[in-house]
Amino acid sequence: MQYDLICVGVALVDSIIRGFDPTPISASGYRAESGSLNVGGEAVNEACAAAKLGLKTGILCSLGEDAAGDMVVAALRRSGVDTSLILHAAEHPTPVTTMFVREDGGRQSITNGAHRYNFHPERTAERFTGARALMLGSLFRAPFDDPAIIHAVLQAAKEAGQLVFADTKLPNFRFLTLEDLKDSLPLIDYITPNEDEARYYSGKERVEEMANVFLDRGVRTVIIKLGARGCYLKNAATELFLPPCRIHAVDATGAGDNFAAGFASEILRGAGAAEALRFANACGAICTTAVGAGTALRSREQVLNFLEQEDNKVM
Repeated sequence: MQYDLICVGVALVDSIIRGFDPTPISASGYRAESGSLNVGGEAVNEACAAAKLGLKTGILCSLGEDAAGDMVVAALRRSGVDTSLILHAAEHPTPVTTMFVREDGGRQSITNGAHRYNFHPERTAERFTGARALMLGSLFRAPFDDPAIIHAVLQAAKEAGQLVFADTKLPNFRFLTLEDLKDSLPLIDYITPNEDEARYYSGKERVEEMANVFLDRGVRTVIIKLGARGCYLKNAATELFLPPCRIHAVDATGAGDNFAAGFASEILRGAGAAEALRFANACGAICTTAVGAGTALRSREQVLNFLEQEDNKVM
């Protein structure tokens, strides 16, 4: 295989506004603590993190021929991601998201029509099947908010013998249910919703029950990200809960994407579920220690050192 992992999904630029003060200082002016431009999108965040962790990583996304698209490509290359699979569409702008980040690291985002442009990865299966594993970033968001596209991509991945990881998001333009994906869910090896997403799609309140809904529909392993409460994993053979790492969170942007990349990284290295979950938990925690999805995480060695320090704290 040419790659260890190929990430497929939306690429964009995040305009991150931290410490926004809603009290106007003039008729049209407001203040914030800081503002920055950061490359983002689930597939980009996951690909950058996976490459930094040492995986040979490619990305399939669609970018406009514009300054925002140039920023995305440059950031991917700096992280070591192969950008040769990217599609460029002059008729569609690269999406830009405005994100308001609170002091506790929580965030709200504003999207627009550019986030749902006509991107059809299923038409270019040769671009994503040359890897040991495929990561959807993210299920329930464009282009993976169309049951036909989802099924075609997953079917092609399975025919190529790929392991499938699927991160998830809450819907923004098109609303799907698990029933809409009944033929696709059994093709997913690992799915990584956060607690809000798992609750939304399962209709359950307890994490164990949330996981069971996905498992009953054919997903092989469910990992639910619980934010400040840690994470939870369940499959037919294993049930695990890990508490959070002890860090000072600055910005949660991209933490789930770094978590997903960390988990895939260790699974592809042959780690068991418990070991991979612990590593993923650390990747998500490290991400929150700086503003921006791709700022804090630098290498696998960094994560291993972080885990060693966590162990020393316990001792």
